[in-house]
Amino acid sequence: MLSRSCISLLELASVDMMNFPQTPRNLPRLMTVRGIMSDIDGSGGLDSPPPECCEKIIVVTNFLPIHAEKDVISGKWCFSFDEDALSLQFKDGFPSGTKAVFVGSLKVDVDSSEQEEVSQKLLEDFSCIPTFLPSDIQKKYYHGFCKQYLWPIFHYMLPMCLDHGNRFDRQLWQAYVSANKIFADKVMEVINPEDDYVWVHDYHLMILPTFLRKHFTRVKLGFFLHCPFPSSEIYRTLPVRDEILRALLNADLIGFHTFDYARHFLSCCSRMLGLEYESKRGHIGLEYFGRRVNIKILPVGIHMGRLESALNHPLSSAKAKEIQEQFKGKKLILGVDDMDIFKGISLKILAMEQLLLQHPELLGKVVLVQIVNPARSTGKDVQEAKRETYVTARRINEIFGFPGYEPIILVDRNVPLYEKTAYYSLAECCIVNAVRDGMNLMPYKYTICRQGTPKMDEALNVSSDSPRTSTLVVSEFIGCSPSLSGAIRVNPWDIDAVADALNVAITMPDVEKHLRHEKHYRYISSHDVAYWARSFFLDLERACKDHYSKRCWGIGFGLSFRILSLSPSFRKLSIDNILSTYRRTSRRAIFLDYDGTVVSQASISKTPSPEVISVLNNICSDPKNTVFIVSGRGKNSLGEWFSQCENLGIAAEHGYFIRWSSKSDWETSPLAADFDWKQIAEPVMKLYTEATDGSYIETKESALVWHHQDADPYFGSCQAMELLDHLENVLANEPVVVKRGQHIVEVKPQGITKGLVADKVLSMMINHGKPVDFVMCIGDDRSDEDMFESISSIVSNSLLPAVPEIFACTVGQKPSKAKYYLDDTADVMTLLQGLAASSLKSRSNTAIQISLHNVN
Repeated sequence: MLSRSCISLLELASVDMMNFPQTPRNLPRLMTVRGIMSDIDGSGGLDSPPPECCEKIIVVTNFLPIHAEKDVISGKWCFSFDEDALSLQFKDGFPSGTKAVFVGSLKVDVDSSEQEEVSQKLLEDFSCIPTFLPSDIQKKYYHGFCKQYLWPIFHYMLPMCLDHGNRFDRQLWQAYVSANKIFADKVMEVINPEDDYVWVHDYHLMILPTFLRKHFTRVKLGFFLHCPFPSSEIYRTLPVRDEILRALLNADLIGFHTFDYARHFLSCCSRMLGLEYESKRGHIGLEYFGRRVNIKILPVGIHMGRLESALNHPLSSAKAKEIQEQFKGKKLILGVDDMDIFKGISLKILAMEQLLLQHPELLGKVVLVQIVNPARSTGKDVQEAKRETYVTARRINEIFGFPGYEPIILVDRNVPLYEKTAYYSLAECCIVNAVRDGMNLMPYKYTICRQGTPKMDEALNVSSDSPRTSTLVVSEFIGCSPSLSGAIRVNPWDIDAVADALNVAITMPDVEKHLRHEKHYRYISSHDVAYWARSFFLDLERACKDHYSKRCWGIGFGLSFRILSLSPSFRKLSIDNILSTYRRTSRRAIFLDYDGTVVSQASISKTPSPEVISVLNNICSDPKNTVFIVSGRGKNSLGEWFSQCENLGIAAEHGYFIRWSSKSDWETSPLAADFDWKQIAEPVMKLYTEATDGSYIETKESALVWHHQDADPYFGSCQAMELLDHLENVLANEPVVVKRGQHIVEVKPQGITKGLVADKVLSMMINHGKPVDFVMCIGDDRSDEDMFESISSIVSNSLLPAVPEIFACTVGQKPSKAKYYLDDTADVMTLLQGLAASSLKSRSNTAIQISLHNVN
């Protein structure tokens, strides 16, 4: 049954949504290779890699790095680059010769009659492609879904919208989807999908990767999230959680500022989509339908040149002198924040009050200057936060202030960068007290400004060889906290602790201030915004290098669309093809796994159905067939379940026990005789079972298996990895192997594999003068890969008179040593039913021929 969100999505974004008419083209196509215009046709087949050419990176952000202003008198538009825009600054990290094209919205409204002219000018003069969103969509998309849902949830606050009775507003979600589609259409106007890279930024555009991937299966696509990603407990309250996760997984590389944010994303993928991540040579990634989606963890940096230029500006020096005179004899504590409910401005002011209460000797000697940047969103919550800030500051100033001294100064206006750098240069301490924030760059800017420049040193009468100092008090809930190891970290909700931290910061010896400053300065100056962009782009190139080595198919509707990427030699097993081969062969060996192959893994009852028994009996009754169930299950259960299949061979416990038919005895492998290792392994497994709710131990005659399928997915997976390592250590000198499978950790004797079963059966057939001409092997687990490898080696067997037809098939679309796949157990049963029907028909025809012969 479809969930409510799924049903709505099908209404909204299934066939119609993904085939919206593209926004009208009013831009010329960009020439990527001299003399060749790019196309927008999807690339579905296996193609050769494109020739090397000058790369273009299409940077997609919510807003373009452009200042736009319309002259009131002439009516002409004037445009200039926004030098403070991060999307403009990080292009310095792109490889030389790379063209950067920006796609995004303007921060002003442009009349529809002027949009084509504006688009042409921005493209020609600034390499910018504007996305003009209709006003109703813009409002619902940005101020609605982005700010009312995504922004609060990503900052750990559940959206409580009283106007809608706490109900999820699907109109806002529809606007978000529509806006992302418009952005995607603009990208499609200028992209050469074989050569260009696309870098999408932030939570406003999280479903854009799906729209691009649907049109260009091999698009080179990166995404970076600039805000926190919440824990799964918070994120999964979002009704469209799966749609957003799947859309992000259509990127090749997903970037986060910190490991915590990445860990939360990976946990969501595990809990909601059943995906497990792994690290290969230091690079974290997820396998998603044959594609590897890479994860990048690196905090963004600042633009050193831009900041140093502002420091050297004459207005900055003049302002610094003015501030120095204004606060002469006082220690300056600085805060710079947007007016937002998550920035903790009022908590910071209360901490300042506590500081003065605890240390009255600081009265008149310390000042908190709080620069309040304009709010990026509107609403009651922002207005309430602003009101609370002013009321609190006024109350504290009335209590502790006196003529010529106010302990708290609010600067509530648009403060230019040169003025901020002046404040940064003079502040004794900088505090960032957000209750939850992404990559707040203010501490970075403060540190660089405290390093100073010759011009600023001259303006402030500071010796050029004097030791540089700075102190930072930062919330432990902000993205830059992990990279500032010399900062004083605080819990912003603990006002007493924040007050103590401020006191430590301003009374710290200069030697310690210098050491902390030097540590921060080395990191910040070497990890600037160009370094961040360069590192991300290199990882994106690495993530896309295999695009042309696999075959790709698009599957799914709406925002459930994804790419199935498989090896060129790996394809779906054609039932018609295998039946044709089956009919013309006479010595057949068939190997079938049980769980996940004949019976679904999700099935509660693992007993074979009457239909399974009937189909297997019909196949086994064909004298041309030798059929084996090869399973990790114990011999007792398998023997009981298949007691009605007289001619069915069974290999239990991965081949430790083998029975050729129901009338024969069980044969035991001679490879394992000593099971003393169980006395070592079982107590270890019991420890993990007691500590992991939902796990249990399965005791077999030849093996021990720890199951965690019913445990918490993330915790169970972590415990399985720990148990694997623990068992490998304690059993290092024992004749066993420890393997991790699907929701299991298994210990079994060395040499006992399903591959040996296939070898033994096939060798027996050859020795009895019945060389096989048809081999089929179907399985779904890692243990079945041994069988696939074993039967593939038959081709090189010189004892065979002819090369047999081999069909090694895995269940599920995933990387495998098998050359074929079937989607699920239903496909397997359809295939087996076809084989059974073919055998019945063959025997019927044979019986008729014998009858006619006897009559004659």
